[in-house]
Amino acid sequence: MIKKLPVALPVWTVAAPMVAGGLLLGLGQGGLSAWLLGLVTLTLVAAVLAAVHHAEVVAHRVGEPLGSLLLAVAVTVIEVALIVSLMLAGGEGAPALARDTVFSAIMIVCNGIVGLCILLGGMRFKEVAFKVEGTSPVLAVLVALSVLTLVLPSFTTSSPGPTFSNAQMVFAGVASLLLYGVFVFVQTVRHRDYFLPADGANDDAHASPPSTPVAWVSLVLLMICLVGVVGLAKLLAPSIEAGVRQVGAPLAVVGVIIAMLVLLPETLAAVRAALANRLQTSLNLALGSGIASIGLTIPAVVLLSLFMQNSLVLGLSHIHMVLLMLTFGVGTLTLGTGRATVLHGAVHLVLFTVFLFLAIVP
Repeated sequence: MIKKLPVALPVWTVAAPMVAGGLLLGLGQGGLSAWLLGLVTLTLVAAVLAAVHHAEVVAHRVGEPLGSLLLAVAVTVIEVALIVSLMLAGGEGAPALARDTVFSAIMIVCNGIVGLCILLGGMRFKEVAFKVEGTSPVLAVLVALSVLTLVLPSFTTSSPGPTFSNAQMVFAGVASLLLYGVFVFVQTVRHRDYFLPADGANDDAHASPPSTPVAWVSLVLLMICLVGVVGLAKLLAPSIEAGVRQVGAPLAVVGVIIAMLVLLPETLAAVRAALANRLQTSLNLALGSGIASIGLTIPAVVLLSLFMQNSLVLGLSHIHMVLLMLTFGVGTLTLGTGRATVLHGAVHLVLFTVFLFLAIVP
């Protein structure tokens, strides 16, 4: 996933996860003063950047598309852990937190990340290429999962409001997990070649992969980074919620902020791939993360809701349904030709801007 890797890991990529872990252990669950809030924020950003580096080291060792899948799953683990921890903590917006975060993740990956990568790649190379056989089926899975888990709850009649009954939640959770499992099998085994960089794209096949010891060290440090990011983001959550209330924005904005935090490693890795003329890798990262966000998050929150007897609101509002359908309609046109230009990227980024604006001013 990267052009050239050093024999040894940079010092900062080793120090960042250690500092994040130490800071997390030292602060515990106490309140944060202004200077501690700044320190936690800076450490969180450093841990995210280190996570990207270590994920790329491991990914370069195992190759594509397994490398993209690894980073997508790692990022989704962060998302699930944050959502579950905040739901357990309770609060006014807890029942809808999973819905808001998953929907935000879909908007971010399908419009924000895809649009930014196509725009930057198109500006540098005029036209960027990818494999339709690797993008169209993935988009179909994402559409099916999104409608099943985020749209149907607003139309079912077994329970009041935009919710599923217990039986419906179990069915949706199992269906999401099974469909995600099939996607992983197709991407990594059955049709692995569909997800490799398109012909003519600049890849890193000739770059020497890192040694096995370096890859294992990076894997361990990646896990430490993820734990640090989850813990530090949880420490920041009360400040985020307080800030959202202070500016008078809807509580759904908290889900948007959480999704943007956890998808930062994915975004950086996808942009770097696009700038190296490997848009297929960028799309693997973005769309794969969207599928993982639903396929792993929904089963996790369903289990939590059943065992903890917590209410779970999954159905989207009408305005969010319109945005979702518009996103998938435009995405189908963008990803259906195998080539894209800056215009495609600009359209997706405009939709992303609309999503952010309506999240603050619904």
